Amino acid sequence: MNLARTALLTTTLLLSASLMARPEVGLPAPDFRAVDTAGNEHSLADFAGSTLVLEWTNHDCPFVIKHYGSDNMQSLQQRYADEGVVWLTVISSAPGKQGHVSAEEADRLTETRGAAPTAVLLDPEGTMGRAYDARVTPHMYVIDTEGTLVYMGGIDSIPSADPADIPEAVPYVVNALDAVLSGNPIPDAVTRAYGCTVKY
Repeated sequence: MNLARTALLTTTLLLSASLMARPEVGLPAPDFRAVDTAGNEHSLADFAGSTLVLEWTNHDCPFVIKHYGSDNMQSLQQRYADEGVVWLTVISSAPGKQGHVSAEEADRLTETRGAAPTAVLLDPEGTMGRAYDARVTPHMYVIDTEGTLVYMGGIDSIPSADPADIPEAVPYVVNALDAVLSGNPIPDAVTRAYGCTVKY
């Protein structure tokens, strides 16, 4: 094998490895650039110094409906906004697939559901979703004030679409946020996310 072909193969393997890299708790969170429903671009650096929640969503997913229909997601958004947490809802559904919405439709959903995210980010190409290895809706991530990924996984411990299960579940995201805000270790920093597959 000649040197040029060897170099090309090495470069290809390194690029493939970087594309397959998955986020890890305890390491810097993957950077992102995404546009919100008002047309404003956001990156991870914009939120330096803030605790940040990323919530992947698909309004047609029964597991998302569980948490929005019961007002669980909205109450968490409002509760932690009062504590200075930035909450970004991310829509990575591709055009023509379940959950894809226009900016106007996303804003209408926010209003009609009484949701209170800091912003809704539109990721129709799935670039941000793949960077975070977001697999289901809802898939939840918490990033601390230093930009470190400190939690990823499910919103809670019961993988059902039944709202009646919410009070009985271990509230993983609540526990993670309360721990981060109080400067304590997170008891379950990586958990199993459940929901509908992200429609890339």
